[in-house]
Amino acid sequence: MRQFDFSPLYRATVGFDQIADMFDRVLTSDTQTSSYPPYNIEKIDEDAYRISVAVAGFSEADLNVEVRENSLIISAGKSEEDKKNYLHRGIANRSFERRFQLADHVHVTGATHSDGMLHIELKREVPEALKPRKIQISNGSSDRVIEALAS
Repeated sequence: MRQFDFSPLYRATVGFDQIADMFDRVLTSDTQTSSYPPYNIEKIDEDAYRISVAVAGFSEADLNVEVRENSLIISAGKSEEDKKNYLHRGIANRSFERRFQLADHVHVTGATHSDGMLHIELKREVPEALKPRKIQISNGSSDRVIEALAS
């Protein structure tokens, strides 16, 4: 597996250590970790994201999506009612649980299931007090006053 050096990111992103740590965890995780089911994470716009999970063969009743603390947990269980005699069984029909660590201020806004794909919509809602604000700089002839809201 290819190793990446993210140390330049640590220097350039003061206060964003969690992002670089997340990349380190993902890229250095155990290769035997299950990759089932496959998923995509899309950035829709500046504050909206979508996680798409391939769940072909599972109905809405089989799927469970929940948020606990800052973790999104997607799980599915399939009952073993199928008593067919297969010559070859290549379609996965197993239970799974997939966990995603949500960043601060990211909330799940909804989930849809269609055409074998589970789409989970995420929205980042940063409180007004934590958003960046512009500080006006005056010329040197007057006293400088920087007003900031206490967080």
